[in-house]
Amino acid sequence: MNVQSATEKAASTAHTVADGVLDSAKEAVNATRRAASNTLDKAEASVDSLKDGVNPAIDDLAARAQELANRGINYCAETSERARRQLNQVADTTTRYVVDQPGKSLLIAAAAGAAFATIIFLSRDSSARRRDY
Repeated sequence: MNVQSATEKAASTAHTVADGVLDSAKEAVNATRRAASNTLDKAEASVDSLKDGVNPAIDDLAARAQELANRGINYCAETSERARRQLNQVADTTTRYVVDQPGKSLLIAAAAGAAFATIIFLSRDSSARRRDY
């Protein structure tokens, strides 16, 4: 394996990791949106069923709940966008580092892989010992 292919592989891995984190952030935002939407639907149904006897204070509370839910959704969307920008920046920085320092990048990747493999080996060995008891 030459340095160029190792560099491309490291850059590809960095982008893959960044994409995975972005997908997780998007899913979290979508889950929050769904939860907020379900809560709003339930609140709206409750308000509709009590509408005949509703006083102005309840209408005000419903409007505040709607506003709070909208703010929450907007905050999650902004946070997701900010996370996406930061992850893209990290991926770009990593790619530049790999291109500028291919030898160091390869050594860092090898050390990280060895550390990860050691952790996996030790955790499996530990699990096997626990089963023996």
